[in-house]
Amino acid sequence: MERVANHTTLPKNHAMGTGGLAPDLLGWTQLRFSSAAKQITITMKKPVSKPAAASVPAKKTVAKPVPKAAPVKKMPALPATKPSLAKPAAKSKAAAKPGPTIITAHIDIGFGNALHLRGDGPGLSWHQGVPLECVADDEWTLTLPENTKSVVFKFLVNDLTWSSGPDYVVAPGGKLVVVPTF
Repeated sequence: MERVANHTTLPKNHAMGTGGLAPDLLGWTQLRFSSAAKQITITMKKPVSKPAAASVPAKKTVAKPVPKAAPVKKMPALPATKPSLAKPAAKSKAAAKPGPTIITAHIDIGFGNALHLRGDGPGLSWHQGVPLECVADDEWTLTLPENTKSVVFKFLVNDLTWSSGPDYVVAPGGKLVVVPTF
């Protein structure tokens, strides 16, 4: 690239057009391309200087003393009350255990076919599937009893054809709705 006075000449293969530069944004006044010379000439405006703003002396601020925080007052103790005669509510064992795990699959596998589940969890095995209940044309559900461990499983059509993808996992007492693929 060569620079002559107020002109800059760039080779034709210069990538200036790829950046989306606009002549008016950079203050260019003229852009010329010569295919014979394989060059681009850019004529630039002379920089315009702005008049300096009149300097205004800064206002002086006077530091004000910081007021001291008010002392913290202690609240008087509440008067003692007699203990209630009612027995405190015992923690429910049902609250400590998660509820049943519900697995729902949305898939139409065709008339006469059944959807099964294999995996790790209450009543599940990787060797033999458990049938799901067909509740609609494209909805199958299975409710597993209470459990303290996560349930890992896969779907099978007619307990023969495995669903594709990784194993599904549901937390104990959770509800999972899945759209399996085969």
